[in-house]
Amino acid sequence: MPRYSMTAALSGAATALLLVAGAPLAGADTGAAAEPHVVTYDASGAAEFQQAIDEATATWNDQVSNVKFEKATDGQADLTVLADDDWPRAQVDGLGSGTVWMGRQAVDEGHFVPRIATHELGHILGLPDDRTGVCEDLMSGHSAGTECKSTLPNAEEKAEVESNFEQGASIEPRLYSEAPALAGH
Repeated sequence: MPRYSMTAALSGAATALLLVAGAPLAGADTGAAAEPHVVTYDASGAAEFQQAIDEATATWNDQVSNVKFEKATDGQADLTVLADDDWPRAQVDGLGSGTVWMGRQAVDEGHFVPRIATHELGHILGLPDDRTGVCEDLMSGHSAGTECKSTLPNAEEKAEVESNFEQGASIEPRLYSEAPALAGH
């Protein structure tokens, strides 16, 4: 057999073997999407807000694909959620990590608990406050008023989260507080 034919035959046989075995060819587009970044969370200290946190994580999991929230099972978590009597706030330590406090003061003033939870998780995903007063803007927070019940991020907010995790954005540590600014300050 001529050398070219032997090489072609071996190459063809190797390709067939790889395809049968299910191994991708080098440079082949397998069509498989990258696995989402997993953010583990511990809401055991969230008291009466545990269900709202579980609902908020499910909302984010349904709305974006590059990151998924999962309950921590080994005592280690990227995100800790606590309850207190202050205003809701989020200490972001980096993209996908930090602490959220579900503050009862906003609830006492009539703000919608599921919206608070989803908003605070938005900070952990790299979204800043955007006090537009528009209910459809999740990150407008309390500026949308107590009548606002929207818990879904808008298209721009979803795109920013997707980009943050696709690009591996570097997020500087920061505390986001939902406390309204005092008049005259």
